[in-house]
Amino acid sequence: MNVSIVTFPQTKVAAISHVGDPSQEHATARKLIAWKIENRLLDPVSHRSYGLHYTDPRSIDRAQHRVDFCLSFDGTVPENAYGIVGMVIPSARCALARDVGSRTDNSAAQFLYDQWLPASGERLSGQPLIFHYVNVGPNVQAHEAITDVYMPIL
Repeated sequence: MNVSIVTFPQTKVAAISHVGDPSQEHATARKLIAWKIENRLLDPVSHRSYGLHYTDPRSIDRAQHRVDFCLSFDGTVPENAYGIVGMVIPSARCALARDVGSRTDNSAAQFLYDQWLPASGERLSGQPLIFHYVNVGPNVQAHEAITDVYMPIL
């Protein structure tokens, strides 16, 4: 797998947190999607989709699993019924790998943790993994899904 070292830029986002069973993540993500549609933030270049993965669901109690689903958004997030809030993804030096295929089993994240990191001499920064969901929407087939995985390192 191809890995490059890049700087992820500071990015303002609208976000919603999911804490708990990973199998319920889609229900949380649907709230962000509904907010996105309601606010007509449909341009995927201007409003990129991200996931901040704080925990590895393979190695943590499912009740403690956490991911923030985010949409790049330069404005102020108004109060809303969905629980969407404004936040900032900080700039970070990252190892970057691309995953193509189902988002339920991200091979790039697994590769970065299990193979690349131990052999690289790099150390984790303590920030969550950043998944950039490059192509999203109802017309994206699971085998066509593209996710760029940014692993923040020191």
